[in-house]
Amino acid sequence: MKKIKIRLFLAALVWSTMTFAQTAFDTANAAYADGRYAEAAEGYKALLAQTPDATVYYNLGNAQFKQGELAQAILNYERALRLRPNYPEAKYNLAFAQSRITDNIAEQDFFLSVWARAVRNSLQENTWFILSIGLFVLGLAGLLLFLLGRELWVRKTAFHVAWTALLFSLIAGLNGGSLHQRDTLRNEAVITQGVVNAKSSPDRSGTDLFTIHEGTKVTIRESLGEWCNIRVGNNEGWIRENNLERI
Repeated sequence: MKKIKIRLFLAALVWSTMTFAQTAFDTANAAYADGRYAEAAEGYKALLAQTPDATVYYNLGNAQFKQGELAQAILNYERALRLRPNYPEAKYNLAFAQSRITDNIAEQDFFLSVWARAVRNSLQENTWFILSIGLFVLGLAGLLLFLLGRELWVRKTAFHVAWTALLFSLIAGLNGGSLHQRDTLRNEAVITQGVVNAKSSPDRSGTDLFTIHEGTKVTIRESLGEWCNIRVGNNEGWIRENNLERI
């Protein structure tokens, strides 16, 4: 009887929490629809303080874009895509917001690197690991069939299935590991200040190397006190950490 009461209490608690979250979400959406974008943004932020959610990040980005906060909008579209890689509306709005920012640094990554990152980011970390395990099991089954099969065509087919599955299992595992490292280190960030001069060393007396603008996505290579060594395109330099926000 006591266990039943506890379960009923927990179920009621979960239901009330979900109801409150839905009500808060609807309230923020209503504020957005009425053009009260600052109020809507605060509502979305309150929800995100409880639980990260791709849709809420996306809506927050929209509210911030409407207020002209391009860097914050880009940041939250990126966060939405981190939670839901295949989010077409977030991808479109991110590209549109990025087309509105000013920057004099062009990405010059090799096309294979760009393609590899796009493939990696197409699925979530857990999905890659599940896919890797499934392909590994399939590869082992193929090897077993290759060793035990009697018919030549069966053994040939099993052999090709085995090495293909094991190869793609490795690739899926590497993609999952790369995403885990990215999300653990949080080494991707967005510049949140208007204009920032990247310096040759982590101090004010360092030589100005290049200028970077609000809304630009950068990679953090290392941190030293209040300074970060960043990379964007083929450029590297030091900026203060308060000039950026990690995704």
